[in-house]
Amino acid sequence: VQLQASGGGLVQPGGSLRLSCAISGLSLRYYAIGWFRQAPGKEREGVSCINASDGNTYYADSVKGRFTVSRDNAENTVYLQMDNLKPEDTATYYCATDLTLSRPWVCKIVADSGQSGELAYWGKGTLVTVSS
Repeated sequence: VQLQASGGGLVQPGGSLRLSCAISGLSLRYYAIGWFRQAPGKEREGVSCINASDGNTYYADSVKGRFTVSRDNAENTVYLQMDNLKPEDTATYYCATDLTLSRPWVCKIVADSGQSGELAYWGKGTLVTVSS
């Protein structure tokens, strides 16, 4: 199983970026995918999650109303559309999943970032920098 996050870059405050998480080695429709971020000197934070089977989503309060997670099961790809970006969104963003935990449990782990170590599969991160 491999996850590859991409789409990061430098954007001005108020701008938008769309991150992609391309997944291989599994059929996305049977799993949930979480997005995390980690800023320098800060702990890893769960940002969003999508249950690829039923489309249920989770968003951290810090991004609710600005970020939208979606999936394309045919392309085995999950997206994170980030709008109205703020300097505090600056971080390296990662996608992650697990094959043995249930889909709702994966999203529960995203909501409780302290348990993120329970997720077995992580992609290499993509850096998002929000600065003028």
